[in-house]
Amino acid sequence: MSRNISDIILIGPISTGKSTLGKLLAQKLGIPQCSMDDVRLDYYKEINYDEKLAKEIRAKVGLQGIYRYWKPFEAYAVERVLSEYSNCVIDFGAGHSVYEDDQLFKRVQQVLKPYINVVLILPSPDLEESMQILNDRNGGIISNGFDLNEHFLKHHSNYDLAKFVVYTKAKLPEETGDEILKIVKL
Repeated sequence: MSRNISDIILIGPISTGKSTLGKLLAQKLGIPQCSMDDVRLDYYKEINYDEKLAKEIRAKVGLQGIYRYWKPFEAYAVERVLSEYSNCVIDFGAGHSVYEDDQLFKRVQQVLKPYINVVLILPSPDLEESMQILNDRNGGIISNGFDLNEHFLKHHSNYDLAKFVVYTKAKLPEETGDEILKIVKL
């Protein structure tokens, strides 16, 4: 029998406010926050992440190359962070919930299965409007025709992993945090 785990996990594209909301929710609930961006490299190094190689890939192939290189490390980091942290709010880096490789996606899907509060944070229900909002926030992240904002917004992974979707447009972080607290199961 699997148990339901009530930690709050925030997923979504770059610049949606996951870390800000994670900090806010953790403070409101009086529990710790774990921001994946703060701990990911420690986990990557456990399975031989090579920073020099990563820089070479980025220089030679661009964003899409480094994005592909990171994928197995990201899946491993998700498994590790969920095994190490509990009774907290965890905000994933944008890439930690998007996988093109079916095996990596299934690994992450399986490890997230018992978590009942996986919340996808998006600017708007309208994808084009969301893309414009994200581009305004982060200047657009495009390399050799690979648009990271568009990729993260349109890829099925975030939608397949999420148990809830919350939109942030025209809301203060506190308002979005209150909305999250009303829908999650603690």
